[in-house]
Amino acid sequence: MYTNMPINHEPLFDVLSQYDIKVVSIRNESYKDKKGVWWIQTPDEYKILKKISNSEDTFKYILSAAEHLRKNGVNIPAVYKTKDGKDYVNINGTCYVLYEAVEGKNPSYNSPEDFRAIVRELAGFHAASVGFSPPDNTKPKIHLGKWVEQYTEQVEDMNRFYQTELEKSENDRIGKVIIEEFPAFYERAKQAIEGLKGKEYQDWVEKVKSRGGLCHQDFAAGNLLKNPSGKIFVLDTDSITIDIPARDIRKLLNKIMKKNGKWDLEILRKFIRIYQSENPLSFSEWTVVKFDLMFPHLFLGAMNKFYYKRDKEWSFEKYLKRINEMTALEKTITPVLENFDSIVYEEINQRKD
Repeated sequence: MYTNMPINHEPLFDVLSQYDIKVVSIRNESYKDKKGVWWIQTPDEYKILKKISNSEDTFKYILSAAEHLRKNGVNIPAVYKTKDGKDYVNINGTCYVLYEAVEGKNPSYNSPEDFRAIVRELAGFHAASVGFSPPDNTKPKIHLGKWVEQYTEQVEDMNRFYQTELEKSENDRIGKVIIEEFPAFYERAKQAIEGLKGKEYQDWVEKVKSRGGLCHQDFAAGNLLKNPSGKIFVLDTDSITIDIPARDIRKLLNKIMKKNGKWDLEILRKFIRIYQSENPLSFSEWTVVKFDLMFPHLFLGAMNKFYYKRDKEWSFEKYLKRINEMTALEKTITPVLENFDSIVYEEINQRKD
């Protein structure tokens, strides 16, 4: 057996010895201190070994959520059992899990067929999550009902950095961009938060509280695999949270439009039409999506990334580029927000006809 990386402090051999498999080789896919992914070659096939950054109680919740989705038709790679029938191995408080390795390629937003498959899979994911209730002995991730508080904290945190830039006697290029652009985004954020204080958001929260609901949190082409038969598999379920579907919808739309280079009304219309065909939302629920899109997540995220230096390897120029790109992209959403209600109304009523 061979490995392409030193396994310093990683008990991979101890972990794999607890499975009824013969290991031919180990190849590292990605690695950080708290998590890692390895390809495990056996005589018959490859398997995926993951080191989990979550606590054991949270990971048990994640596994139960994934199993609920799997039973309801979502294609999520299977978990291999250990020799003693467990879903994972716990060594010194760190969990390791062995997954089925799926063959395929990432779908493309630019392919009409793939676009349709991605949106339909997201809608199916949300529909399949209904009825989920976390087991008592687990620690679930929950964002449900917390948006107003969380979004207010996010924008006010960035407002403090903006105020600091105003107080400086001289600003670098990023500081100048923040001084020029932040006020308009701050007002947009406050408008979005006021919208989320309304009945539409609270009603949707109560609906999910009563019947269950899950969000993937990073449902994007990079976390999907299309196998040779065209089936879409959903990967990287480690961040699954209890929340309303709007969270995933907003994140996926931002990914798609970022790839497109600007917000596009026709792409939005197609997205809504496809989603509605699989998991119809009400007009008031789409209104919540609109408020979430109104909140400048991408601009504030770029600010946060810079001021907290969340990517240690990034240069000043790379941070500046990201902030400028997200500023430009966020500004193109204005026509979408202005026409959002009419597009939703047309698509909902078209389905009724």
